[in-house]
Amino acid sequence: MERHGFKRLLEKLETGDVLLVTKLDRLGRNAMDVRKTVEHLESQGVRVHCLALGGVDLTSAAGKMTMQVLGAVAEFERDLLIERTQAGVARARAEGKRPGRPEATGTTKAVQRLKATGLTQVEVATALAKGIATIKRHWNRIEVEA
Repeated sequence: MERHGFKRLLEKLETGDVLLVTKLDRLGRNAMDVRKTVEHLESQGVRVHCLALGGVDLTSAAGKMTMQVLGAVAEFERDLLIERTQAGVARARAEGKRPGRPEATGTTKAVQRLKATGLTQVEVATALAKGIATIKRHWNRIEVEA
């Protein structure tokens, strides 16, 4: 409902119209969003047909059931993805790997050395061929990298 073009379309639809979409993802970002959009259109007297589902009328009983099944499958896939991600993170931690971006090895020492000469952060970034964000991360670090 937030998209400008979709809002214009909704303004043109009248009771008794049929909105024909190629795929369900044209109606929303997720299953719940699609369901709300279809319910809104149905309350306006607009039927919604989806070509990817064989032209089924999503406002009919069969269409509603199809959307519920697809929503359940999408939720199941999302839950599986979350489980796999969590298992992968746990496995990596068990193997002693650190999550996140890899440390810029030796950068803290180099930054501290150049900082001590009176260079600015931008000058240090240029000298080390590193991004300014990397330099800022290491600018006030006290620990010494091995």
